Amino acid sequence: MLNRRTLLSGVAAAAATVSIGRSVRAAAPAYDLVVKGGRVIDPSRALDATMDIAVANGKIAAVAADIPPGAAEVVDARGKLAVPGLIDIHTHTGRFKEGPGLVLKDGVTGWIDAGSQGADHIEDTIAVARSAPQQARVLINIGRAGIIPEGDTMDLNRANVDAAKDAIARNRQMIAGVKARLSRDVAGPNDYEVLRRAQQVATAFNLPVMIHMGQTITPLGKLIDLLKRGDIVTHMYAPPPNSIVDDQGRIIPEVVAARRRGVWFDVGNGQTGHMRWDTIDQIVKANFWPDTFSTDWNTNAHMTGVIDLPNCMSKFLMLGMTPAQVIAGATVNAAKIFPVFRGRGTLAVGAPADIAVLDLRNGDFDFLDNFNNTRTGHQRLFPAGTILGGKYTMA
Repeated sequence: MLNRRTLLSGVAAAAATVSIGRSVRAAAPAYDLVVKGGRVIDPSRALDATMDIAVANGKIAAVAADIPPGAAEVVDARGKLAVPGLIDIHTHTGRFKEGPGLVLKDGVTGWIDAGSQGADHIEDTIAVARSAPQQARVLINIGRAGIIPEGDTMDLNRANVDAAKDAIARNRQMIAGVKARLSRDVAGPNDYEVLRRAQQVATAFNLPVMIHMGQTITPLGKLIDLLKRGDIVTHMYAPPPNSIVDDQGRIIPEVVAARRRGVWFDVGNGQTGHMRWDTIDQIVKANFWPDTFSTDWNTNAHMTGVIDLPNCMSKFLMLGMTPAQVIAGATVNAAKIFPVFRGRGTLAVGAPADIAVLDLRNGDFDFLDNFNNTRTGHQRLFPAGTILGGKYTMA
């Protein structure tokens, strides 16, 4: 039986062991990291409250009020938002070796390279995706040369089905879908046939197609009719010709039908030709909101109207969406589209500990469309820190 003297001597011995080496720990902390006091918004669980998030072994261990700070590391999130790590489904991060690290600082814990390369050089973007700290995958451009100044598929021979199928077969784990860029300066009059060939490739591997819409030669309704459940329309706010609204500002019937059958609609902010405030106003007035937010990111994003994913999300706070709605579009909704993100976009216990800490500031903030038009909003999200697999990175 232990008496007081025996117990105290045992504690002293344990303390001496800890002071000498790290092989024995007297009382290991319950968690590796705790995010303290943030406004936790997790749309996957309809959660919006001031709480703490505890992390252990790279997983979410607890989400509760006032978790004791017995952790190796504490992240002070008071006055900030703590949300699931952001997922950007339309980037060109795979074009740049430094890209994954840059978007990680923006809160992005998962990304898709949306068609930077086609069959001829797809391994280039795959190499960047494989080496990224986050979960990352690529879409293969149906144009075998990838994005090129003269237009990816202006020469229809570049939309080579066999070459794309061979590239996917070699890299099936890393290729998450097929990208078809359809605007008139990319595909010209070939747009419909380019999309038909992209679907031929995608269906052979049960993959989605993402289309780059806006300013097409073929009417958008005819193109949309080729889309199947799980496909993605990016640049959904592109202005005419061939916007998703008609001349009277009504959503065209083929778009409504596509959403009903399970086609996703994505912002794809971008820099040129993809967003114009007057077109956005028409679409918002028609109550047609995005499923997902994305940046169309590249390394000069911070010098343009894109800036980062939180900034792109903030434009829709200005347009009337709530913080929970815009966060859903960059977390739980995005996670549903590509299998690589399944189980992410959530702060559920047991999920990977990917967390974005965001600063939601009040004030006057200018937001740009792609035509140098400015709107002023009164809230903006700023990245304040990222936790990836339980490891904290400053913004």
